[in-house]
Amino acid sequence: MKNSQHLKAYVQMHPDNKMAWYLLGKEYYKNGQHGKANYCFNQAGEVYEAFEHSKVPAEMLREYEDGLLQASRQRERGQQRLRYISLALMLLILLMVPSAVAPGIGVTEEQEVLQDTAAPEVKDLPDPKDSVQEPVIEAKKVMYTAQENATEASQGKLMAKMLMRKEPFEAAALGMEREGKWLLWKEKLPLNFTLQKNGKGRLVYQSYDPKECACEPPEQGQLAKDGAEWQGDQDELATLWSAIRAYQDAKGKLPDTLADLTGSFPENWIGGTTTVMKREFSPLKAVAKNKMASGTEDIAEPSSSSNDGVRTIPTALSVSGSVASDVPFFDQPLRVVVDKQNHRLAVVSGSIILRNYAVGLGGDKTPEGNFVITDKVVNPNGRDDGDFGSRGLQLSDSNYAIHGTNEPDSVGKDESLGCIRMGREDVEELFALIPKGTTVVISKGVLPEKQLVPAKRFSSTAKHDQTNPHKVYHWLN
Repeated sequence: MKNSQHLKAYVQMHPDNKMAWYLLGKEYYKNGQHGKANYCFNQAGEVYEAFEHSKVPAEMLREYEDGLLQASRQRERGQQRLRYISLALMLLILLMVPSAVAPGIGVTEEQEVLQDTAAPEVKDLPDPKDSVQEPVIEAKKVMYTAQENATEASQGKLMAKMLMRKEPFEAAALGMEREGKWLLWKEKLPLNFTLQKNGKGRLVYQSYDPKECACEPPEQGQLAKDGAEWQGDQDELATLWSAIRAYQDAKGKLPDTLADLTGSFPENWIGGTTTVMKREFSPLKAVAKNKMASGTEDIAEPSSSSNDGVRTIPTALSVSGSVASDVPFFDQPLRVVVDKQNHRLAVVSGSIILRNYAVGLGGDKTPEGNFVITDKVVNPNGRDDGDFGSRGLQLSDSNYAIHGTNEPDSVGKDESLGCIRMGREDVEELFALIPKGTTVVISKGVLPEKQLVPAKRFSSTAKHDQTNPHKVYHWLN
């Protein structure tokens, strides 16, 4: 009953919120007050149709209801504080003016939106058969995001965030597989569902999972193509966002221009630039500046619990090819995780693995712990076919590095003197993907064995000199 009271208060404050009417009706129905429930369902209109006659996860309703209840409770606490302050002021006035007679205060009882007596007469609920068939969502201006496949908690959190938006929208969610505590950012993620809200508040939910909707989903067409393009943008934005944050941590300020991140060695924070990076640098810098001003720069680590891990899944929505107005999908800076047991090196953001490469190690000679990429060097031996290959990434102030190798057969084995060896194509992609200042964590048994590398590798255009002819590297190859 307490939830009913809070929802009732929320509806009184927001009578146009059809979702709130629907949730209040569900509460009344659960409590056996079917007359009041039917009245609320009529007020909910098309929201009732959308949620009663389509397979929308129950977790989504709980997430949205929790949001409304929290807002109602916060408002109630605020009003209570205001009443206390008003009472204190009145007492103070009475004490200061003892001869004054307090006038009577006439209070007009406010009518309730929903009477506690008999429920009003209601019309029959709309028959879903009579509803007009909604058009399939159009691909243009669709906002994309990604979530864990077939998980109500993840989907509920995401859809609740979508429904909190007041303006009309068209959104599509891609699905990621879970491997232990990690989610896998595979190439061309499948489309999970779309959600559309028009100017009148009408909702259209379409699942693209045949098992969930027990139907034959419509063709994905342009939605799938734009989703793949959106994924590619997120890789580039993750690199740029991480570089901006790493530069800020090292210099104590944000970079003025993109050129600050693409100087010659040792100011080569990123390996190169892309069209997306050039377009998005100024908007992302503005976002970072706002985060600095508001003090919301906390970075959460992924949880080992699958339930807790849901909280680290980002829910940012953005249109493919559009200018950023908020943090990118990968809101947490990129990190490198090395697994000595499985001979794997992963690029991760929060609880999501973007890449998972096979690497060569040195067994017990490879140290465990936390490091930082301090140098990024092209041709560390002075040529691209030396012991260290075509790329090298120094691990803090040590004799260890992540680098290429002229012994490709050693990848996947413990044959180095402690360094981390990678194949040429892998190390060159890693060099382009992660910025200087990236954290590297080396441990055991933390990554899946399955490799995760796209058919089309991440690349960027580099015009700056990233060699270091003034230093001879003596890494423990």
